[in-house]
Amino acid sequence: MPAEWEPHAATWLVFAHNARDWPGKFAAARWAYVEIIRHLHRRETVFVVVQDAGASEAVKRLLSRAGVAIDRLQFVIHATDRSWARDSGPTFVTGGEGLGAVCWRFNAWAKYADRQRDATLGRAVAKRAGAAALTPRARGKTVVMEGGAIDGNGLGALLATEECLLADGRQARNPGLGRGDIERLFENCLGARKVLWLDRGIAGDDTHGHIDDIARFVGPRTVAAATETNPKDENYAPLQENLKRLRSMTDQSGRPLEVVELPMPRPLYFAGVRLPASYANFYVANGIVLAPTFNDPNDRAALDILAECFPDREVCGIHCVDMVWGFGAIHCATQQQPSIALAPGAALAEAPPS
Repeated sequence: MPAEWEPHAATWLVFAHNARDWPGKFAAARWAYVEIIRHLHRRETVFVVVQDAGASEAVKRLLSRAGVAIDRLQFVIHATDRSWARDSGPTFVTGGEGLGAVCWRFNAWAKYADRQRDATLGRAVAKRAGAAALTPRARGKTVVMEGGAIDGNGLGALLATEECLLADGRQARNPGLGRGDIERLFENCLGARKVLWLDRGIAGDDTHGHIDDIARFVGPRTVAAATETNPKDENYAPLQENLKRLRSMTDQSGRPLEVVELPMPRPLYFAGVRLPASYANFYVANGIVLAPTFNDPNDRAALDILAECFPDREVCGIHCVDMVWGFGAIHCATQQQPSIALAPGAALAEAPPS
């Protein structure tokens, strides 16, 4: 699994279409997707997944109004339930046989019933990308996972949370799979040599602990960690625990991690609901980093920190106050396709039982 900052052939994105995900803010959320595409299409190919031919024309009109060069985009018609390509799409991997796409079983974060169309996206993306569709299995079952649950440095270290992948009961992805099973699965599927387990995610996150709201690799052994400084905030204790763990961890080669603290915005609410607003939900593309902003005093500090982490890239803020009402932001909406794409090849073996 290459690091996100490695060269991309393309970015995949499902254009926002389900108004129920943004009640009262649907139109505003769609413009956030337009802004993401507007910035990305200048740097790399963007595959825009739309629901049907009519939707394709409507989306093109929106994008054209924002100055997007439509002929630089690739439109793919494939009906989905939602627009979070990071989670319902595949995780791309590379190797001697070329480009592979790990097609996890998607069950809508073990929370929502309307997921049947999203569950078909992974293989559709793999086919269009010319990638070998790989089926991750452990203990005889296809593994449930989402791209937002993992983050890697491209050298064999992966970040994940115990809350998301190991907790039993509420929103359990793979009941019966333990820590060792998951680690062997990641070794087998993604080339992981070491999994760095953090505690849990942030308030308002309906994924039950996705890593891409709390800690992200920004270099081979550097992690940007979301940090809350207000002891009265409900995020303070879990983020401090995560920070403590990171400071004691080493990479896949046993070298200490470098930890960069990334501030949190002030609590963001809409309709009485706390939203999972986090600057950690940024996306690294060719020559650019797109970072969520929230009309918050910490917007400037977060953008400056990310600019220091990625000195060779432009860092651009995207207003996400409306988008995050759908419980996701920029990283959740995007999925990178690595630039290495040789002849698709080998099948994926089943992870050995513990």
